[in-house]
Amino acid sequence: MAVVRDLRVLLRFGNFRRLLAVRLLSQCADGVYQLALATYVVFSPEKQASATAIASAMAVLLLPYSLVGPFAGVLLDRWRRRQVFLHGNLLRALLACATAALMVSQVPDWLFYVSALCVTAVNRFVLAGLSAALPRVVDGERLVMANSLSPTAGTLAAVAGGGLAFAVRLVIADSDAAVVLLACALYLCAALMSLSMAADLLGPDRAPARPLLVTALRGTARGLSAGVRHLSEPRRREAAWALVSISLTRFCYGALTVMVLMLCRYAWSSDPDDGLALLGVAVGVSGAGFFVAAVVTPAAVGRLGPLRWIIVCSATAAVLEPLLMLSFARTAAFVAAFALGLVTQGAKIATDTVVQSRVEDDFRGRIFSLYDVLFNVAFVGAAAVSALMLPPDGRSAALVVTIAVIYGANACAIARFVRRRVSHQ
Repeated sequence: MAVVRDLRVLLRFGNFRRLLAVRLLSQCADGVYQLALATYVVFSPEKQASATAIASAMAVLLLPYSLVGPFAGVLLDRWRRRQVFLHGNLLRALLACATAALMVSQVPDWLFYVSALCVTAVNRFVLAGLSAALPRVVDGERLVMANSLSPTAGTLAAVAGGGLAFAVRLVIADSDAAVVLLACALYLCAALMSLSMAADLLGPDRAPARPLLVTALRGTARGLSAGVRHLSEPRRREAAWALVSISLTRFCYGALTVMVLMLCRYAWSSDPDDGLALLGVAVGVSGAGFFVAAVVTPAAVGRLGPLRWIIVCSATAAVLEPLLMLSFARTAAFVAAFALGLVTQGAKIATDTVVQSRVEDDFRGRIFSLYDVLFNVAFVGAAAVSALMLPPDGRSAALVVTIAVIYGANACAIARFVRRRVSHQ
């Protein structure tokens, strides 16, 4: 297979192997930690989880990516990246130990969430540093290959971490705190692995002079504002519409994610472990939809164009989502999870294509930072709305219909934009 052959070529670079090992250990630990957080908030027998608690957990997991992400690069250009991996993973191990201690203590929930928020905030720096360091460990000819395979391997490691956490919880210790301690051990392993590389290997190179940190942070904020102005130009409207569309799609997917969590916990099973297993099935089939989207979207975009493929994805979701979800039956919901995983990822791939092709290179980094903010804030906002609308067992016909309307409105709005653009050509 071509992927295996490409990976074999990359693994000949010793420093790439070491950096990849740091990524795999770090993201495996993230998967373990995130599953422990989810099971503690939603599936612990001693806790009666609500949609509000789920929304809070999602905010903890995603808001650091949105709020810290655009500014992480400013600091990463000042700190040695090897040291970011070392100290960042050591700090996460310490904070994870604190999270485990809070899980077994009688403390207010907000204190637990603060601890978890700190862990995920540090994660933003580690992941950004891993991407920034890649050009230092492979040559230019293989950089695109490395950019493709390394993040994919990290995602698979995070999924494997979730599976490992699930196995530990079922086989060794039915304790979320014990699972968090496993994440702590993996963070420590990632920190130790980073020591196998020279401190200056991963950069950044020392510049003769750097702007003050406050000046650099203000420059980043101004850069994001310039990116928004760039999107408002008539020639960039296609990219702007695609970003609005994917934000709405992400909102819908987030709201349905909270609903499925509540259904797994309360409506489909009274046993928290059984509910967790059902959630695993839902995540698995949705992930299969993501994989199918990666296979079919390139051909669909080549045939229809990216915006028309987004219309097809949103229109399909508008029809299938109420048909499958209004019964609140397990099998139908799993089919919906697959279909919505496919259309959500299909729309995202098409949006990536539009942004890459319609935005000038000088603005592309800032637009993708803005994209990241919109993508995650939409998901957290959906969780907040779901917390207001969902009953304790997760069955809400009103939410299902509302999501279908948003999908349909999204498809209609993009179709109208495409028609107007064609008529003016």
